[in-house]
This record gives sequence, structure tokens and C-alpha cells, in this order.
Amino acid sequence: MPDALSTGTSALLAFQRALSTVSHNVANIETAGYSRQRVEMETRNPAYVGVGYIGGGTRVGGIHRVVDELANARLIDSGGELARLQQLSSLSNRVDKLMSDGATGVAGLWSGFFDAVSALSANAAAPAERQNVLGQANALATRFQQLQGQFDAMSAEVDAGLAAGAEEINRLAEEIARLNGRIGSAADAAPDLLDRRERLIAELVGYTGGSAHPQDGGAVNVFTAGGQALVVGTQPSRLGTVADPYRPGRVQLALESQGQSVRLDERAIGGRLGGLLEFRSQVLDPTQAELGRIAVGLASRFNAGHAAGVDQYGQPGGAFFSIPAPHVAAHAGNAGDAALGATIGDPGALDGRDLLLQWRDGAWTAARADTGEPVPLTGSGTAADPLRVGGVELVVSGAPAEGDRFLLQPTAQAAGGLAVAISDPARIAAAAPVRAQAALDNLGTGIAGAVRAIDASHPALRTPATIEFIDADHYTIDGEGPYPYAPGEVIAANGWSFVLDGVPAAGDRFEIRPTGAGSSDNGNAALLAGIDDARVLDGGHLSLNGAISGLTTRVGSAARHAGYAAEAQAALHAQAQSARDSVSGVNLDEEAANMLRLQQAYQAAAQIISTADTLFQTVLGAVRR
Repeated sequence: MPDALSTGTSALLAFQRALSTVSHNVANIETAGYSRQRVEMETRNPAYVGVGYIGGGTRVGGIHRVVDELANARLIDSGGELARLQQLSSLSNRVDKLMSDGATGVAGLWSGFFDAVSALSANAAAPAERQNVLGQANALATRFQQLQGQFDAMSAEVDAGLAAGAEEINRLAEEIARLNGRIGSAADAAPDLLDRRERLIAELVGYTGGSAHPQDGGAVNVFTAGGQALVVGTQPSRLGTVADPYRPGRVQLALESQGQSVRLDERAIGGRLGGLLEFRSQVLDPTQAELGRIAVGLASRFNAGHAAGVDQYGQPGGAFFSIPAPHVAAHAGNAGDAALGATIGDPGALDGRDLLLQWRDGAWTAARADTGEPVPLTGSGTAADPLRVGGVELVVSGAPAEGDRFLLQPTAQAAGGLAVAISDPARIAAAAPVRAQAALDNLGTGIAGAVRAIDASHPALRTPATIEFIDADHYTIDGEGPYPYAPGEVIAANGWSFVLDGVPAAGDRFEIRPTGAGSSDNGNAALLAGIDDARVLDGGHLSLNGAISGLTTRVGSAARHAGYAAEAQAALHAQAQSARDSVSGVNLDEEAANMLRLQQAYQAAAQIISTADTLFQTVLGAVRR
């Protein structure tokens, strides 16, 4: 039967537990992810006393978290996206600094090399100028190699980050699954366990992106941004890394299920790991490929120009730069024994993008590796008729099996292989291969300009020739002709060409003779000095200088965009955190007011007990009399 003593005792115990909860709130004000707890009071069952029901006091109905599940879900989702963008921004900024900083970028040494070539064109016989060209060329090649080394190191860093992230994801998934078991089996889950699980889920989503979905029984399932299950009830999934089928040195993420590893699409992962994958595919790989394309363009065009001149030994210029061939990698699952040998066919047609080649239905097909978009491919793959795709020529050896695939990387590793092919300064082909000389008895005002080699491979390029004018409008070459002539018109034969300045007269002769050893002629050096402005890329629409500045601009733009996106997401995340804290955060002023109120209630309950005791002592005293 209820009485004052039991009613007061119930109140005393209830307010004591409420005070403990307030103390717990205050103690955890700095605990990350803590949700304010609140005691729910309810009346005890009343008792019938003949004339009606008398209340039996109060009791604690439960201790619950003060939460807004929608605000928590928004915070978790926002945290995953923020982690992705911050990772992407951080790594993109590092690439931007490499490319734009004067101490690490290529632009300064690029200018230094062409300045040295220009200086050589002003004094082609000077040993110091020739040595300076070689020194600047080696410094430029070394800078390309250093940048490639830095990019390779960043790629290895991405691989290490993926492996470490996968281990942390597995640990978090296992702990969440264990908490699901404890919480799901409990009739009334402890608020602190719910907070701990929520905090672990936020950490997990920070690595993978994705979302959390409560299910019946109190458990929470967690999925990646692409919908792959990481935790289902009490069953965690395991994430691992596997070797790229084309590039064994590079890792990919895979979901381990029933003893098998299923590779995950890069677009199915968000969070920190998604940021790593996006950086690698959208920033690092394209930057390496474009830097390699510039290296290939420089080496190919400079070598072609160098071959059109002669060195101080009177020999045709050889290759000035060496550059590695395009890389072709077979898929690990190929069944045939085919191999593809690649060479650069048309440097102007290179775009640097990785391509996938596949043998299907008795023919080769090509597609972009990143988008799957088909790419035109011609040829049969023989030495006489190589496959031609994207500026690359490929010769097939062996026999492919149906479905065999190959990854073609035209320029991805080219920058690391750029090197200077000569070491003797006298081997620099600064002179034009032939020169034109007017006969001493010429009567006209015609003066031969610099002779250019328009076809360095022509067999008669260095064969002596005589141009004789019949009159001011016609000439012969070694007696053949006559050919019409107009002032300023190009005179060409045997792979060379030149232009006359002035007006020739009848009987004027011009002798074409090969350039001999020790010549101080600068005709070819002057042409080499302008190669950086030659439009040799993108089918003749882009110069090498334009490609260098364009690459620096693109990398900087990507870094800025990633930074802006991260800043915007940080603001959104702060708003989501404020929305969550406005509901679940601990407010010291409110807790102080609650403590004062509960303290007074506790004292009142103690007074009830004291009064009940006084009444009871009075009754006992009356009985003793």
C-alpha cells in the first residue's frame, strides 16, 4: 500500500538518478559524438484504498538520448563528402606546387634550354655555346625525370593509403557489427553504446562515403557510396586490395566475399579512399600523360630538326634526345600469347590518353580506358601494315585469343625516360646541310637566303647542284627546266629550299654545295631555336610552349576547384554539425538549471521521508503509553 514513506523514497531514488544523468551530461561536454541524455519519469501504479486510488509516487521510465536522426544522417553523409574533397584538394595542391614552383617546375629550365639554342645560333662555332646547349638539355631532361619520379612516388603513396584505409575500414566494420549484436539483443540499449556506434559509423563513412540505415531489432546497416554493404546486422564485410590486372605495381580496392575478391568501381567509393582514387585517375594520371606527351613532342620535333643539319664533323645530325617507346601491358587474364610492340608514328596525333585494345571476333578494337568510348583504329598489325591508333603504331607478334586485352599508355612514362643522346658538343648539328653561293660574275641583285632542309632523308640532299637563270623569270637546275620564277618564290629541289632576296639577271648562277666540317654556319641552329613555338601537337594546332603553359594551368585549375569545393563542403558540414549539436549537444546553462531544479526536488523528497518518519515516531510513541 502506498504511503508517504514509500512515495518519498521513490521520488528520492528517481531524482538521484536524474541528478546522476545531469552529471554524466556535464562530464561528457567535450566528448566527441556524445548525445545529451534525459531521464524520463513516470508514475508508479496507484493503489485502491476503498474511497479511491492513491498514487504510489514516481519511478524512472528510461534514460534516452536526445537526438534528431535526420540531423545525424545528414552529418554522417556530409562528413564522408568532406573527407573526399579534403583528400583530393590536399594531393592536387601538391601536384600544382610541383608544376608551378620555379624550383621544381619545368618552365624555367625549358626556357633556359631554348635560350641556349638561340645563343648558339648567334655563334654556332663557339665551343662554350655548344657546351651550354648540352648542359641546359641535360638539366631539362633531368627535371622531366625528377617530376616523373615525384609522380611515381605519389602513386605509391596512393597505393599505401588504399591499403591502410582498407585495414581501418575492416576494423571499424567489425566493431560496428559487434555493437549491433549487443544493441540489438538488449531490451533497452544503453545511450552510450548508441553514441559509440554512431561515432564509429561516422568514421567508417569518412573512409568510404555512403550511408547508414537502421533495421528492425536495433541494428544499423552501413553501405558505401556505390551501395556495397560494409555492415549488415552482425555481419561485417572485408575490404582488401588486389593488383591492377594491367599494372601489377598498382593496387585496386576489392570486396572480399565467400573467398573471392570482387574489384570495386572507383565511382563506388567516396570518403578518403574515394578522394585518393579520384586524385589518381583525374589529376595524377592525366598530368603524367600530358607531361610525357610534351616530352615526346619535344624529343620528336627537335630530333627531326637536328637531323636536318650537320655537325662540326660535317656529318648529318643524329638523334639529340632519346625517348622510350609507348608502354603496352597485357591483361593478366589473357589466354593467347600475343605481344604488341609500339612506336610513335605521328607525334602530332598523340593525346596521351590510355587506350584499351581488344581482340574480338577476329579483329582489333580500341577504346578509351577511362570512358570506354571507341577510338578509330586502322591496320592489320603486321610490320608492313601496323595497327595505327592515336599517333601510335603497333606490330603484333604471337596469336591473340578471343577477348584478349592490352592497355596502351602512349606517354604515361615518357617523361621519366627523356635523355640527351649525345655527349660531344661538336655533334650538335647547328649548320644547314647545304649552302647556296652566288657566282662572282652575277649581274643581278639576287642574294641567296639560308638554305633549309625540307626533307632530311632525301638521298640527293647533299649532292652539289647549280641554279642558272635564263632570264629574270626562268631558271634551270643542273640543266633541267626551265622553271618559272617570280620574286620571293621558293626555289626547291633534292630536299632543300631557299628564297632569293633581290632580282636575278640572265646568266646569274647559284651553287648549292654541302656544308663541310668545321663550318660556323648557323642555319639549322636558328631553326632549332624556334621549335618551342612550332605547332607540333594536337594535329598542328598547339605549340610546345602552349602545351607547357596549358598543363600548368590545368593542374592549377584542378587544385583550385578542389580547394573551393572542400571549403564549401566544410561550411555545409559545419552547418550540419550545428544542427546536430542544437538538438543533441550539452548546454551547460541548461544542465545547471536542471541540476538546481532536481536538487530542490531531491531535498523536497527527503523532507517527505523526514515527515513520514516523524509521523511514524509519533504513532510509536502513542502506542508505548
